[in-house]
Amino acid sequence: MSKYEKIKDLDLPHRAVVVYYYLCDRANKEGECWPAVPTIACEVRLSEKTVRRAILDLCKAKILETEQRYRTKGGKSSLLFRVF
Repeated sequence: MSKYEKIKDLDLPHRAVVVYYYLCDRANKEGECWPAVPTIACEVRLSEKTVRRAILDLCKAKILETEQRYRTKGGKSSLLFRVF
């Protein structure tokens, strides 16, 4: 199934579609990637706040999962994204 077929009937806002395609393009064979939100925002030319709203839209549609990653000393790292 193509990326387009997965999302065409979900009635997602444009911001979510753009971010979904970006994450799919960056994902490895397991569907995982970990770009920082500012990086996504810069590359798709949306604000960071809009990217965060798009991520929430995709999670609600159940085609994206996020997991907070942590550094060895306990500090936060970038999110892990799993694209379905």
